[in-house]
Amino acid sequence: MRRKTNKSLINEHTLDIGKFYFYENFIIAEIKENINLNFESGKQLFQLAQDYYKSTIPYVYISNRINSYSVKPTEHYKLENIFPNFKGYAIVTYDDISFEVANLEKLFTNRPTCIFKNLDSAIEWVDQIVLPD
Repeated sequence: MRRKTNKSLINEHTLDIGKFYFYENFIIAEIKENINLNFESGKQLFQLAQDYYKSTIPYVYISNRINSYSVKPTEHYKLENIFPNFKGYAIVTYDDISFEVANLEKLFTNRPTCIFKNLDSAIEWVDQIVLPD
């Protein structure tokens, strides 16, 4: 029988850039409308990720794209070097344009990345990434 990650919410944080829900092995991010998400604007989030997961607890970042915002995809490479325990990137989209943008964004990460049409599927995917057979 395959193990499953704990899906109980640990804590919720509201930052200038959005709301973030921290779980044992994943973060659900809901970035605010019209935010320009980049390395500089995400510093508070990065500190929280470091506080929760240190450099040893594997986790997946789930981008729940309920709002429209911009992201600088080339900065994914920086994060992968800073957070060795960042194991995967899930993108949840709700329209065709967001889906196409997410497909382009996938080209800029070396971590397993998957696009989903609903949040539940993204959460289930976490187990495949952080609890390999």
